[in-house]
Amino acid sequence: MSASTLAILAIYLGFALLELWRSNLFAKPEQTRDDGIVEAVSIIALLGLTQPAILFASAALAKLVAPQYAGALAGLNVFAAIALFLIFDDLMQYWWHRAAHTFPWLYNLHRPHHNARYMSVRLVYRNNLFYYAMMPGIWLSGVLIYLGLGWVYAGYIVVKLAVITGAHSDLAWDRPLYRIAWLSPVMWLVERTISTPATHHAHHGRHASDPAVHYKGNYGNLLFFWDVLFGTARITRTYPTSYGVENLPATSLGEQLAWPIFGRIPREETAPEPVAEATVRSAV
Repeated sequence: MSASTLAILAIYLGFALLELWRSNLFAKPEQTRDDGIVEAVSIIALLGLTQPAILFASAALAKLVAPQYAGALAGLNVFAAIALFLIFDDLMQYWWHRAAHTFPWLYNLHRPHHNARYMSVRLVYRNNLFYYAMMPGIWLSGVLIYLGLGWVYAGYIVVKLAVITGAHSDLAWDRPLYRIAWLSPVMWLVERTISTPATHHAHHGRHASDPAVHYKGNYGNLLFFWDVLFGTARITRTYPTSYGVENLPATSLGEQLAWPIFGRIPREETAPEPVAEATVRSAV
């Protein structure tokens, strides 16, 4: 097992143990029997099958199309290599996520992520099985690995998982930091750079009338900067009072895991309207 894989497991299990200790990891508010099944199946499928298969397949396709470029970027400066992953993986995931909240058929694949009425590390990879299989960023990462940047990806993916796991956890690490006045300028920069619990919890909030809710924006995965850049950011330094998007019609276990093979999710109320204008607010 590689060092990066061990680091990923340690980070995820670390956050999970904190939730187990502080907020009942396996007994979240309003959870249903299906919640645990969807989360277990989706995380096992992604990490054990989908992601490795896509990385291998995309590299194999790249070798077939352009065998002369194998390892062509192996000597690239590390900062330039990281920038490539931020653009071809993280930026692509921002647009993929934003598209999922714009097009109803794609929202049907992403909707399981928002069905949960709680925040938790359990949600990090909770999605329809086809959502990740079609995600451009994973395919493009495989191409970058083929080009010789696997050594950078190993570190990049560890940092990315640490950020997104912390952003989904119901133990908001940024909450106590907001209470320290002299840290306010530092947090101003942090919350505009990476996803934090406050900004990402807003995306999962239940009621549009809640000032802390912004499920039509705050799409960033690793970098929240993409939301700032493209006008979909809202920063309030507060947290929603409840979670799980309001007015979603009921859906079955089969629909959550493998729509459109199983069931049909009604078209109405499937995808909130895209953000019409830039909204960046701060409670500083």
